[in-house]
Amino acid sequence: MSKSRHAVTEAHPDPFPASPYQVPFEGRFRVRKAPTEPPADAPDKATLKTQLADLVEELSELQQRFYASGQHALLLVFQAMDAAGKDSTIRAVLSGVNPAGCRVHSFKQPSPEEVAHDFLWRTTAQLPERGQIGVFNRSHYEEVLAVRVHPELLQAEKVESDGDLDALFAERFESIREHERHLARNGTVILKFWLNVSKEEQARRFLSRLDEPRKNWKFSDSDLAERERWPDYMKAYEAALNATSRPWAPWFAVPADSKSFMRATVAGIVVATLKKLHSDFPDVPHSHLKTFARMRKQLEKDIE
Repeated sequence: MSKSRHAVTEAHPDPFPASPYQVPFEGRFRVRKAPTEPPADAPDKATLKTQLADLVEELSELQQRFYASGQHALLLVFQAMDAAGKDSTIRAVLSGVNPAGCRVHSFKQPSPEEVAHDFLWRTTAQLPERGQIGVFNRSHYEEVLAVRVHPELLQAEKVESDGDLDALFAERFESIREHERHLARNGTVILKFWLNVSKEEQARRFLSRLDEPRKNWKFSDSDLAERERWPDYMKAYEAALNATSRPWAPWFAVPADSKSFMRATVAGIVVATLKKLHSDFPDVPHSHLKTFARMRKQLEKDIE
């Protein structure tokens, strides 16, 4: 049997950190049991902010080594209900990362061109190259989440289901698993975060958007319409996470009612993952060192 190039290989048997929020691989995840609040012994808000600052600094150093080594790509996928904090978490966690080594893509309603392709096409075109951190703010998972809650969207995609939607989405889950395994085999490390906000906390954040004029633009009638479909979305998330949390592309169901806890938790998982990859700056061949010595003399001469 040929040696796999999977990110989970002999060289890196398990690049993912242990976490109480990792979704099991055996299909036993239940949304109703997944916490939306931090544990009772979680640090206070001030301590969490300090932890996040330390993690951001550490991530900055790790990202430089990750970029220089060019051995892997890192893909961070964020999914959540509205107002869970995707944008602010991405911004906070990656605030110290060199923009040259990181790209964020926000996937909204598909364009006519995107709809004319298969459901994985638009995200595949935005995958990170080796040495890069790619961030998907929403992703290909919308096709098994929003589309599952609103199957009428399949009409625009010209997808024929013969009325058997369960079979259709089972096929999409299979495609996602195979797609992500292919990426992992070819050097992409995948971390997927479901920011698990409670319906009550979402209501508080929606009210905040109404109360603060500078946040009014974030709110629309459709937000409340989607909120009415909460049970349908929870059912869709449970099915998607169970079907696609795998050793090569795990899901993390992170409590999102506390933004400070959520951000520190996500940052900690990303940092721990990069540390386990042991990326480092490439070694310079000995022959180049002699060239460096000659170049040094020339440069020093130029500034005399």
